[in-house]
Amino acid sequence: MDEELISKKDLLEQTDITYGQLYRWKRKKLIPDDWFIRKSTFTGQETFFPREKMIVRINRIKELKDSLSLDELANALSPKKKDVNISRKDFIERNIVSSNAVAIFEEQFSELDTITFQTSLYLYLLDKSLETGEVGWEEGMQIIQTLHDHFPKLEEKRASLVVLRKMGVVTVLLVTNPNDFYVDEKTKVAVSLDIDTEVDKLLNSLGAGGF
Repeated sequence: MDEELISKKDLLEQTDITYGQLYRWKRKKLIPDDWFIRKSTFTGQETFFPREKMIVRINRIKELKDSLSLDELANALSPKKKDVNISRKDFIERNIVSSNAVAIFEEQFSELDTITFQTSLYLYLLDKSLETGEVGWEEGMQIIQTLHDHFPKLEEKRASLVVLRKMGVVTVLLVTNPNDFYVDEKTKVAVSLDIDTEVDKLLNSLGAGGF
């Protein structure tokens, strides 16, 4: 479950931002505190970051910072955003998720009328799970049910959606400390999705003028 890290120096160079911008965005909660990882190196203590999540997040901030204030950005990047709605028709026409993801959700609950950001995130996580080829219809309904029942309990915690398979039995988990997650050698990690990263990707798919 280890993720690739990037040093602060390399991050600033690759994303073309300054030290000041990085820590201003941190203070404004645009970047979670637990993405700043202190590690010992031969030169002393240095700061590292989860590479993929940071680059996706910084690119998103740079896209929106000229049209939104930092406080508005913090709200836009929150996976708990609830004050938005989009019609089912518009959501499907944007091809944000597959028709299978929508069908699984509607079979598990009821036909969608309008879609909140939170529901769109559930659909997006389900669709990404289906894309792995490791998840079928029944497992998809398990994923949707688990997100519906437990995602609201996470508050602002960093978490991952994890699907395990052992001897044909599937278990769906929401793990709040995914870097310290281990399984026995007979258990397959069929799906592992960092929710913060997928939120950023969903926002990119929706576009700045979306939600």
